Amino acid sequence: MPVQIPDDSDFSSFKDQCLSADGWTSRYNKGGVTVWCRDQESSTVQKLKMRIVCKDVMAETLYDVLHDTSYRKKWDTNMIDTYDIGRLTVNADVGYYSCWFHTSCQPLLLFCSSVKQHTQHPPKKDYVRAVSLLTGYLIQSNGTAGSTLYYLTQVDPRGSLPKWVVNRVSQFVAPKAMRKIYKASLKYPEWKRKHNPSLKPWMFPEQNTLPCISVAELTLQRGDSLENIDESGVSEEKTNHSDDEET
Repeated sequence: MPVQIPDDSDFSSFKDQCLSADGWTSRYNKGGVTVWCRDQESSTVQKLKMRIVCKDVMAETLYDVLHDTSYRKKWDTNMIDTYDIGRLTVNADVGYYSCWFHTSCQPLLLFCSSVKQHTQHPPKKDYVRAVSLLTGYLIQSNGTAGSTLYYLTQVDPRGSLPKWVVNRVSQFVAPKAMRKIYKASLKYPEWKRKHNPSLKPWMFPEQNTLPCISVAELTLQRGDSLENIDESGVSEEKTNHSDDEET
């Protein structure tokens, strides 16, 4: 199946899933964070949806935090590495992210993703490549009161963990992750003032220096093709990418 760039209908469907209560079962509701899950007939991995009310955090700030890879290195303690690969269009790009896995009328901002494999960025030795069927965020503005962040995902981390363990653990790890994003967003304005405050390539296309890539360089990563891949036997090829300097 060829890779397709998300269009307006994809974003509309994603938004509807975030805002709809139909078919979702509440699993957690505490401290401003709500978690729902929904079983999928075609998959043993559940869809997971989270919502957190972010008081005193503007929607634009949340959007910046989720895109700023330099800042992510400061607050995302689960992250091993992340970098940008290239851009497909002015508002669609391809990037790399690796991490540890532990046992309306209102204005909104939205972005979503799924797993594709780039020909120049193959699986790495000693890593398991997860399968993301759908992952994304929906940010709604609450005016001067702040904003609301939704996170919708269906991800299979692969490896040897049974799917029921993945489903169960995810429901309780998710609230901690949402609160971490909220706390990071509260500190972001002050941090950004000291670190290239005018540099926001995710907002200003003219600042984006990523090379243009073709969808022909990507393959849609399907779950069945990764069922037995632990990547420990894969010979790793060195790829060049620039890391943001720690300051």
